Amino acid sequence: MGAGIAHIFLAAGSRVVLAEADAERAAAGAQAVAASLRKAQERGKLPAGFADAEAALTGLTTVDSLSAVPADTGLVIEAVPEDLALKQAVLSQVAAACPEAVLASNTSSLSITKLAEALPAERVIGMHFFNPVPVQALVELVHHAGIGADVLATVRSWAEALGKTVIEVRDSPGFATSRLGVAVGLEAIRMLEEGVASAEDIDTGMRLGYAWPMGPLTLTDLVGLDVRLSIAEHLERELGPRFTPPALLREKVARGELGRKSGQGFFTW
Repeated sequence: MGAGIAHIFLAAGSRVVLAEADAERAAAGAQAVAASLRKAQERGKLPAGFADAEAALTGLTTVDSLSAVPADTGLVIEAVPEDLALKQAVLSQVAAACPEAVLASNTSSLSITKLAEALPAERVIGMHFFNPVPVQALVELVHHAGIGADVLATVRSWAEALGKTVIEVRDSPGFATSRLGVAVGLEAIRMLEEGVASAEDIDTGMRLGYAWPMGPLTLTDLVGLDVRLSIAEHLERELGPRFTPPALLREKVARGELGRKSGQGFFTW
């Protein structure tokens, strides 16, 4: 997700600083961004203002410490794992280094209100991108009661400048997209678990019957079964048993069948 987010800002002509935990990870992150832009070039998807991916990459720098993020940074987007304390720690360090920056979280389910408690709340917003970021058209902006109206309007204009369509959602468990997407995904897993239909047929039914670009089980593989399990557990705590993860999902995660990133999920990749 971080590489994809960096990609779209570079493609829009922004200067991008990729911050990682150490030099090795920063180098790997830069390689991932470069690979993403080169793939876009191969598909003819680079903006007309760039001759090639290398031209877009001139706007990218890396740092291996959050304290090294430039003080004049206008927008920070964290894309670390779905752990509230971790996200607060990351954004707190950046807030100290960048006193004017908007502090955005790419979380797909965690409370923005709780995230903002340890931060300058008026500058905190949820900026939820979708995977793969360069391809997906949507950005979900999640606002809480303490956000500045000017901040919300500015972030919306930035997202639209990336060529994204924006929806605004009040902070609530799972927001709009994760809440609905996870509900359908969990039910698809239960259907597979109960032998209602094969994974292929469940997904084909949703693609052809409801015009989904991909079926819910393929999407779960793309997102990561471990990520979907974590979100489901969070929603179960917040919204009740209708989000209880199916046993099949837990079993697959326990076996390391995490989807595309591990090579095996509900499908073989």
